[in-house]
Amino acid sequence: MSLFEILLLGVSLSMDAFAVSICQGLTLKSFSLKHVLVIGLWYGGFQFLMPVIGFFLSARCAGMIESFDHWIAFGLLFLIGVNMIREALSNEEESLTSSLAFLTMLKLAIATSIDALAVGVSLSLLQDTIVLPALLIGLTTFTISAIGVSFGKYIGVKFSSKAEIAGGIVLIILGVKILLEHTLLK
Repeated sequence: MSLFEILLLGVSLSMDAFAVSICQGLTLKSFSLKHVLVIGLWYGGFQFLMPVIGFFLSARCAGMIESFDHWIAFGLLFLIGVNMIREALSNEEESLTSSLAFLTMLKLAIATSIDALAVGVSLSLLQDTIVLPALLIGLTTFTISAIGVSFGKYIGVKFSSKAEIAGGIVLIILGVKILLEHTLLK
């Protein structure tokens, strides 16, 4: 693959992380460079890691994962989206740390990078090494996620809890989209 093709792949793989980053930006009560870096590192790190794992699992093991990866992504995004909507509709004040909590970030990072696992398997058939593609995919996702969380915070300041509800709905729709792409549209 050419450098341009790898960059296009990185951009396309980062779109789920971009959408989720916007949603997370919506929920932040305050905003700092730490939020941008933490969110960018989680998503960029997993988008780097998953193709590497897929590359080494190779096509032989991919069939086992491919049959249910969309259900995992759907379930995680659906549950997090419903939780966002529930929190927006409740009168409870959400703490800042909850949007960057380890388990929340882990679930979101896995849900947004499952497709990258399959890409890693595909790349094992096309390339001798995964280093450059994985680095470019990770860096692209880091950058796009950082932009997403910043954009989400800008929107969130203007629209508050309505934006958080919209963010939850977007996560649910994203989960349904992933599920439909892998079940009905194949």
